[in-house]
Amino acid sequence: MPQDRCMMSGPEERHTELIAKLDAMAAEYDRLAELMADPEVLADRQRYRKYASASAAIERTVQKYREYQGLTRELEDTEGLLRSESEPEFVALAEEEKETLSERLTQVVQELREMVVPRDPRDDSNIIMEIRAGVGGDEAGLFAGDLFRMYQRYIESKGWRIDTINSHPGEIGGFKDIEFLVEGKEVYSQLKYESGVHRVQRVPETEASGRIHTSAVTVAVLPEPEEVEVEIDRKDIKREVFRSSGPGGQNVNKVSSAVRLTHIPTGIIVSCQDEQSQHKNYAKALRVLRARILDKLQSEQEEQISRERKSQVRSGDRSEKVRTYNYPQNRVTDHRIGLTLHKLEAIMDGDIQDLVDALQSAERQELAAAL
Repeated sequence: MPQDRCMMSGPEERHTELIAKLDAMAAEYDRLAELMADPEVLADRQRYRKYASASAAIERTVQKYREYQGLTRELEDTEGLLRSESEPEFVALAEEEKETLSERLTQVVQELREMVVPRDPRDDSNIIMEIRAGVGGDEAGLFAGDLFRMYQRYIESKGWRIDTINSHPGEIGGFKDIEFLVEGKEVYSQLKYESGVHRVQRVPETEASGRIHTSAVTVAVLPEPEEVEVEIDRKDIKREVFRSSGPGGQNVNKVSSAVRLTHIPTGIIVSCQDEQSQHKNYAKALRVLRARILDKLQSEQEEQISRERKSQVRSGDRSEKVRTYNYPQNRVTDHRIGLTLHKLEAIMDGDIQDLVDALQSAERQELAAAL
């Protein structure tokens, strides 16, 4: 197969390794296609689904690789024509074609590099999301409520399911804090970038002089682990029940249905009071506890491996200012990638896909460059 100068921008062995990986992927895709056409496989639903799933997982990459191969051949043919052609008119057309092919080839190479980046194994996970008012008092609580509404609208647009775990309303509205579970397809892959400090700049409703205030809200996104990932010895859990203090129906302050769990080895404490049933609150609290223990273990492991190697986009350090929402300028800026969008109202109404896509692309490019 012709070698491409775009791919050759790195060391020879790196290029060879990438091409070999893509060749193997294309061969596997063809093998799976043959298997799925086999009458015996067609008669076996379980085997067919297994092969179809494996094929679908690599289909886009293989198609992109074949586009790359086709463009490389076309470019080589065009360069051959330029070497043999002397007519000015044909040379000009060939030069124009070469430029168009080269630009497209460069784009396809970048897309391929991003596609072969190993996928985060947690991307398919459901998540536990936490929103907590920070600096700014009541205004921070109001903005926590605005962020919850933003995420709620986005979650609904994706067809995912949201389920509140625990919440404490603010004094004049919004939330002091709220925790909720999000279930659906590839939830963590879309929302993992929301971890960090979200800053708002606007004139509070209670501000008579019209002065702009800056407040902050902390968002945390924890992938919900499978039970096998985090084994919890029930002897290590201290379980307490108490009366719910918020909305919840007639049993509020009458029946001890709220649950507080303390994981003794780590000191992690979680509580859930949004369900009227003590059993349901316990089940929810256990899910949150498992997610927080996994988050703690993974954070410790990442720090031990190397604090410096954690990318800015992926770190999710809760002390980082990740995004600013400036109401007077109708502006939202994500500081990790330097992206500014002037459509604050749409974003606060749940239209955050442009931000998500840009952050995903930045992460893939960074990881591809590190390969």
